[in-house]
Amino acid sequence: MNRSRVIHRSLRGAPPPIAAGGHGVWLTEAGGREVLDASGGAAVSCLGHQHPRVVEAIQRQTGTLAYAHTSFFSSAPAEALAEELVGHEPGGLAYAYFVSGGSEAIEASLKMARQYFVEIGQPGRGHFIARRQSYHGNTLGALALGGNAWRKAPYAPLLSHAFSHVSPAFAYREQHSTETEAEFTARLAAELEAEFQRLGPDTVAAFVAEPVVGATAGCVPAPAGYFRAVRDICDRHGALLILDEVMCGMGRTGTLHAWEQEGIAPDIQAVAKGLGGGYQPIGAVLASARVVDALRDGSGAFQHGHTYLAHPIACAAALAVQQVIREEALLARVQEQGDLLERALIERFGNHPHVGDIRGRGLFWGVELVADRASKEPFDPGLKLHAKVKQVAFDRGLACYPAGGTIDGVRGDHVLLAPPYIVRSGEIEMIVDRLGTAIDVTLSGIKP
Repeated sequence: MNRSRVIHRSLRGAPPPIAAGGHGVWLTEAGGREVLDASGGAAVSCLGHQHPRVVEAIQRQTGTLAYAHTSFFSSAPAEALAEELVGHEPGGLAYAYFVSGGSEAIEASLKMARQYFVEIGQPGRGHFIARRQSYHGNTLGALALGGNAWRKAPYAPLLSHAFSHVSPAFAYREQHSTETEAEFTARLAAELEAEFQRLGPDTVAAFVAEPVVGATAGCVPAPAGYFRAVRDICDRHGALLILDEVMCGMGRTGTLHAWEQEGIAPDIQAVAKGLGGGYQPIGAVLASARVVDALRDGSGAFQHGHTYLAHPIACAAALAVQQVIREEALLARVQEQGDLLERALIERFGNHPHVGDIRGRGLFWGVELVADRASKEPFDPGLKLHAKVKQVAFDRGLACYPAGGTIDGVRGDHVLLAPPYIVRSGEIEMIVDRLGTAIDVTLSGIKP
């Protein structure tokens, strides 16, 4: 192909290679070269590629019903998927609203929270608090909510001022050397409390956070007690807690919901990537009964919608994905293989002079690259180290997910790994080995 008319992510140079097929944790290029998918794309392909049960479910649904608009009909796959996800009301989440991806799920979550307060007679609540170095999506509301400075900068005039940001729960970069973990947690909680007070506690609709921060900062779990403190602050001031589990949820960290490991539950939760595993575009808002009951008892409807809500084929695919995860006990496998991945990363990079931090949970791990390990000084952003590592790794048959701006949107480089839940031990060894080679080869070409 001499010319592509697709607007690709990069408009310079040759278009990306064509993916012609896949099997398990492998993707196959046109021409036959195989690439180990060590990040599931963007932590999407939780069951790997071409899982026969999911493929069959899509084919079966396509032959039955492809589309029905939700202003007229529901569908059997949508009803069954909702029952699978919230029929047992995990953490009080009792209803599901199906969209086409993570950004849509966040937008719907924000609007649902806002409408909830309008319905219960608190229309003054229009502020949302999030965190710097968070990522919540690329639509305008989600972009304004997030803390990814690089993505936001070109669109600043278009972004709402309803959103403010506090410090991230990012121990490697934010915890003082003289602080204990408990003191760090207490300082973050005090900052959030102060932001409520600055805005006026009765003007805040919700605090929004990723339980484990994904793409922007690279698999950052919160310190112990953080989310318990956050939940208490929201409850004290009558605000909602919205958790963004678009990337870290649906089993990625070793429990179906990442919040299960924090001892709290949200009022509203956004999920997407691991929900459908990439087999169809799908995301969801999971909402507590009190939120949905307020809408029902008030205006009687959620004032929001998209053409492809609860798409039958997408719901059928996601239902099959979730059934496979449950029936094949893949959460236990994520924990087991995640322990193996953690050990392998520590063995390979634990004493590496240019790896400052190794962090994550389950099969969701980040490696932060630094110019100087002792001072945590990052590499010059102009080097675009993360992009170089990505290309060198890909040339050696490894697809991983590096990013820059780890520290503040400009400085810092990390590599994110999120292999499919079905990854085998030998493949984990291969991932770490190929990544190690890619990092070392890349660094060898950079002048000191």
